[in-house]
Amino acid sequence: MSRGLLERTELSRSAIGGRLVVAAAVALSACMPASWGAGALLHPSRRPLTTPRPRGAEAVAIQGDGVRLRGWLFRGSGPRRGTVVYLHGSADNRASGVHLAERFLPRGFDVLMYDSRAHGESEGDACTYGYYEKRDLSRAIDTLGAVPVAAIGVSLGGAVALQAAAADSRIAAVVAIATFSDLKTVARERAPFFASERNIAAAFALAEQQARFRVDEASPVAAAERIRVPVLLIHGEQDVETPPSHSERVFAALRGPKRLLLLPGAGHNDALRDAVWNQVAAWLDGIGRLSASGGPQGEPRSGRP
Repeated sequence: MSRGLLERTELSRSAIGGRLVVAAAVALSACMPASWGAGALLHPSRRPLTTPRPRGAEAVAIQGDGVRLRGWLFRGSGPRRGTVVYLHGSADNRASGVHLAERFLPRGFDVLMYDSRAHGESEGDACTYGYYEKRDLSRAIDTLGAVPVAAIGVSLGGAVALQAAAADSRIAAVVAIATFSDLKTVARERAPFFASERNIAAAFALAEQQARFRVDEASPVAAAERIRVPVLLIHGEQDVETPPSHSERVFAALRGPKRLLLLPGAGHNDALRDAVWNQVAAWLDGIGRLSASGGPQGEPRSGRP
């Protein structure tokens, strides 16, 4: 083969290769079916409950908004201040909140924890990120007469607690750890790199149709403007799953007493150290007597532990 022909052949191969790369990229950007995205959004992994019922806990069944929820209730002794309700994160279950009973029962709180819809032993097929879950929390308060309530939630649970507090005046305080600000933003941030805006929009639309909810309404940052009770936000500065900017947006939108703790070196799943729980307990003690009408007014505070 002559040198000229060899050069033309190599150039041709290079051009073909380049076109293949471009074609593959175009195909990849459009290859995520809406059903994949909607399925990932609505159906987080259901973690089996393997922890036996703890000593001192009552098994409770709660009729949520169209689903039956399973949980545990710890009743304290002595003067009662209220009920701490623990709300777990996505792909988790109520067992991750058992340690709260040790911390809050001695402080005069009953402690309730239950599996969110589509999680653990609770009914439900779809997670709606607060759209229905906030109503489930209100039904739990109805069922148990558990007022006043301090709602403590992690990740998804924190988002649910914030959305519920905007609508239910029986929630007198909120602690939200690693919350997202709104579902659309966090879903886009977590979408695979090859998913286009068109793919994501189609996944949202299908998810709304299948689960009968509105993605735009799963929004703690929108709810924050209507919350008047004390809110403590906690977020790891190194959280790459849900960046701390989510809690910062919620903090800016809150109109009642508020505090933001940003934890140096902490990620999404390791923010709940003993020192943090000690601060949570001290914060609840410091806001005075909890009441269904909310806590005392105070100046907003932001800072680091």
